[in-house]
Amino acid sequence: MLAAMRRSGPAWTRALLLQLLLAGPGGCLSRQELFPFGPGQGDLELEAGDDRISPALELKGALRFFDKSDIHSVYVTTNGIIATSEPPAKESHPGLFPPTFGAVAPFLADLDTTDGLGKVYYREDLSPSVTQLAAECVQRGFPEVSFQPSSVVVVTWDSVAPYQGPSKDPAQEGKRNTFQAVLASSDSSSYAIFLYPEDGLQFSTTFSKKEEDQVPALVAFSQGLVGLLWKSDGAYNIFANDRESIGNLAKSSNSGQQGVWVFEIGSPATASGVISSDVNLGLDDGTEYDDEDYDSVTHLGLEDVGTTSFPYETPRRGDTGTHNRPSVLSPRHLATERPPGPPTERTRSFQLPVERFPQQHPQVIDVDEVEETGVVFSYNTHSRQTCANNRHQCSVHAECRDFTTGFCCSCVAGYTGNGRQCVAEGSPQRVNGKVKGRIFVGNSQVPIVFENTDLHSYVVMNHGRSYTAISTIPETVGYSLLPLAPVGGIIGWMFAVEQDGFKNGFSITGGEFTRQAEVTFVGHPGKLVIKQQFSGIDEHGHLTIDTELEGHVPQIPFGSSVHIEPYTELYHYSRGVITSSSTREYTVTEPERDGAAPSHVHTYQWRQTITFQECTHDDSQLALPSTQQLSVDSVFVLYNQEERILRYALSNSIGPVRDGSPDALQNPCYIGTHGCDTNAACRPGPGTQFTCECSIGFRGDGRTCSAVVDERPINYCASGLHDCDIPQRAQCIYTGGSSYTCSCLPGFSGDGRACQDVDECQPSRCHPDAFCYNTPGSFTCQCKPGYQGDGFHCVPGEAEKTRCQHEREHILGAAGAADPQRPRPPGLFVPECDEHGHYTPTQCHGSTGYCWCVDRDGREVEGTRTRPGMRPPCLSTVAPPIDHGPSVPTSVIPLPPGTHLLFAQTGKIEHLPLEGSTMKKTEAKALLHAPDKVIIGLAFDCVDKMVYWTDISEPSIGRASLHGGEPTTIIRQDLGSPEGIALDHLGRNIFWTDSYLDRIEVAKLDGTQRRVLFETDLVNPRGIVTDSVRGNLYWTDWNRDSPKIETSYMDGTNRRILVQDDLGLPNGLTFDAYSSQLCWVDAGTNRAECLSPSQPSRRKVLEGLQYPFAVTSYGKNLYYTDWKTNSVVAVDLAISKETDTFHPQKQTRLYGVTTALSQCPQGHNYCSVNNGGCTHLCLATPGSRTCRCPDNTLGVDCIERK
Repeated sequence: MLAAMRRSGPAWTRALLLQLLLAGPGGCLSRQELFPFGPGQGDLELEAGDDRISPALELKGALRFFDKSDIHSVYVTTNGIIATSEPPAKESHPGLFPPTFGAVAPFLADLDTTDGLGKVYYREDLSPSVTQLAAECVQRGFPEVSFQPSSVVVVTWDSVAPYQGPSKDPAQEGKRNTFQAVLASSDSSSYAIFLYPEDGLQFSTTFSKKEEDQVPALVAFSQGLVGLLWKSDGAYNIFANDRESIGNLAKSSNSGQQGVWVFEIGSPATASGVISSDVNLGLDDGTEYDDEDYDSVTHLGLEDVGTTSFPYETPRRGDTGTHNRPSVLSPRHLATERPPGPPTERTRSFQLPVERFPQQHPQVIDVDEVEETGVVFSYNTHSRQTCANNRHQCSVHAECRDFTTGFCCSCVAGYTGNGRQCVAEGSPQRVNGKVKGRIFVGNSQVPIVFENTDLHSYVVMNHGRSYTAISTIPETVGYSLLPLAPVGGIIGWMFAVEQDGFKNGFSITGGEFTRQAEVTFVGHPGKLVIKQQFSGIDEHGHLTIDTELEGHVPQIPFGSSVHIEPYTELYHYSRGVITSSSTREYTVTEPERDGAAPSHVHTYQWRQTITFQECTHDDSQLALPSTQQLSVDSVFVLYNQEERILRYALSNSIGPVRDGSPDALQNPCYIGTHGCDTNAACRPGPGTQFTCECSIGFRGDGRTCSAVVDERPINYCASGLHDCDIPQRAQCIYTGGSSYTCSCLPGFSGDGRACQDVDECQPSRCHPDAFCYNTPGSFTCQCKPGYQGDGFHCVPGEAEKTRCQHEREHILGAAGAADPQRPRPPGLFVPECDEHGHYTPTQCHGSTGYCWCVDRDGREVEGTRTRPGMRPPCLSTVAPPIDHGPSVPTSVIPLPPGTHLLFAQTGKIEHLPLEGSTMKKTEAKALLHAPDKVIIGLAFDCVDKMVYWTDISEPSIGRASLHGGEPTTIIRQDLGSPEGIALDHLGRNIFWTDSYLDRIEVAKLDGTQRRVLFETDLVNPRGIVTDSVRGNLYWTDWNRDSPKIETSYMDGTNRRILVQDDLGLPNGLTFDAYSSQLCWVDAGTNRAECLSPSQPSRRKVLEGLQYPFAVTSYGKNLYYTDWKTNSVVAVDLAISKETDTFHPQKQTRLYGVTTALSQCPQGHNYCSVNNGGCTHLCLATPGSRTCRCPDNTLGVDCIERK
């Protein structure tokens, strides 16, 4: 047996296949041999119906699953799944596999228990009789393992029916399935036992609401999504997914007893996949089956057994090799004999049913395991490669497709890229890299050299807006590099807004390309060469770039500013090469001298070549226009001499060549009459003059260019010189040589040269209680009012609407325009909501053409309204994705003595020393790196020198000592969106606001003894502070309809509104213990204000703030963080003036800010000594205290008193 256990992975997989396919007669499992179940055993019963999900079954013994060891609850579904987290509503019925949640699936199918059609029972059982029964089952399957469970979860699907859909299948009438799943756990491991009694599986397929067809059930395990920011499918194992193998589950086994299947699902050995038992049934006669034996056996019965799919090799006990987490399927197939036919496109998708691939002869396809390496991916065109052994080279958000000459990758819906690299559509992107240079400035004979300089870029992809910063650029060259916006402009091209039928750089290259550019300054000798290497997305989810600058630039005087007008640039495409050239002007305004600021206009010529590798097997990917126009506006360039940072900001869009571009009506380069070779760049000159220059890698006079390699036949699909319909309706299919055909895309009909949309809503494919909306090439379904669901399946009930959706419906209803078929009245403004129901950051008036930015409450951000036809570059008010920086230690770097400002950026906390009230900006450093967090609020404990924070990504509340050491999480349960946090250093309590749960809570400093103080009359609680000495609590609530600042005692009594008039979006709040002043910043009124809580009058400290978020105070100053400027701003309270600004090196959004005092303020409250005599929470009040008990403390010896 030990020898058998050490068989290779392929042999083991084949043995399991044989057990399913060659199941013979014998002692089948009877219903009486199932684990005891039913109400008499203490079982809970799942609510009858279709697609039901149970409440959480809280476990006394933790379940281990894949690499997790702390699963304390599970969910049971009608559809044959035990889930390790609550399944989302949209995944309540079977569809895509693997699902986003962890799943144990003994029989995943669309099952139904409506009207008494079977029952589903479940429980956790700790009784010795049941745990011993589970131990015996595991022992049979894993005889070498000593296992004694302490907890057993028993789930029974008893006589459940198949969901049959609108047209019932008479063949399934009266068919019922009974099966059982048992999860047994000890302190070190967990096992799954699947039991299928004789005649327990009377059907193997059910009607799929998504496919609208019968699809086979599935026996599988899935880890669910893994990753903190960039989520991807975890490991998963599929053991049966077709009629034959499902039908044989009751007749065969992997544990030696018919109908009983045992799997190791949670232990150190299962991090990469579930481990199946391999005790053979009927085949285990001591004979080893080698590959030849296997082939001969399986070929005997192929005509009878049909197709059986095993998606990838499953790790086994005894395997000596390591098993990496599979990110995709790596199929092994046994194919039935089918008539020979032409090869077809084959898509490896995760959607059921599993696709079957035509084979000319019955055969077993072996797929070797392929390990991921650090080598940059390259398509191999010399020998045919397939998805089966190259799927890992596609993005986890892409499909792999096989073609006659090889395979290609393409991003799935919702993602953009070239298939090898895919990012979520509309998500902000970050680009990191290094810059080095050797530059001669002006007439200097000595070059300025710099190495290892950081480049960081942030891209708001929805608006094509890129912000690029290059740090530590010597001031001797910094101003002279200002005209070179294209250094960062290449990033703008990568993520330019795409007009229909046109693609930006990332869609074409996936961020993997080489760029070489030459800049010639008119009237200045020499040129500047720019070389950039883009290497795709790194392990942190960032694009990476290396830049090298070498050559000559004209000198620009210190202190000058440079202005660049909006410009356009034509990009010419041929296979693997993109070229562009242009002539640009820029204006240099020198520092003011003698009351005048001289300005001069200069010109430079720009030429660049971009080379990249593309997939040559999928002709439809190559149907790009041969020329695209990049339009760049809102160009902003700045060199900060103090920080030595060079900044470029540009807004970019890509589309067709438009009238109004420079010389568009005269110069042949712009109207396409130049006659240059397709592998040449057309360089426009004055008037109608131009020159043709062959691209890098080609030679000739420009009108005729020959490749350095052998000439190839013309691929009209690749060059775009075909006559097929537009790419949104048709694809050009290259057939070899210089030939091609045109084919309409799915959802369209015609000859490929003229395609028309097919109306998929005739007849409707949606649920009867849903509307069907035809769209070009597709259709969408939406449940009718009074129903909720995905449109394919609707149930009674109204989904809760967001504020934006309510406002939109109210306006349309009042105007009588709620019917989408009726035109809207002119002059009506209707807000736009995104797919989640939030306000889109940019709102436009359909009649006037004006556009403006809004906050997440829909209020216009002052100063952002543009004239008709222009869109402002608005930033989303939703927190940006977690910024995974380089791998750095998570431990806290000890803080030097003195008083410091602590402020939060996505993924880290930084400290900024104070000297008096002056920020020592050159000494600012990171205090704590936490790249997996989005830290919002900060609070400081001056007693123990600890910093506390709220994190909305997990969500959680954590803390760390400023003396150094590892951070810890103190609260992670029952949180929605914790934002503001405050600390009573005398009473040793923390308070926080939760804007999702709309409540304010208190707990001890270690996170224990939680108590909800307020959960009514709160809409968007944000900032919170304490007055420890007086026992008062203050908080902001930026409720759009009624913003307010409230106060109460720390025990929650004496709650009252402190400020209600003339507020907009009150965000941050601070209380100065020395001056007893309460101050706040308001992102709606753009003001900072203060008051003394004991007096009614308030004082406007400063107006005209940009977008303040959080605020703290120290000495004579307020310090606030600003979302617009990404900075910490100091405000002198005495003179009501901003006195200083600090821009962190990392230009991302700043959140909370607090003051880390070198010593605590003087004073005490009634909780300062001996916890105020309280058994649990001591909550200070003015001149007294209240003893409170934590919530949910039944049986705890706690005394409440005043």
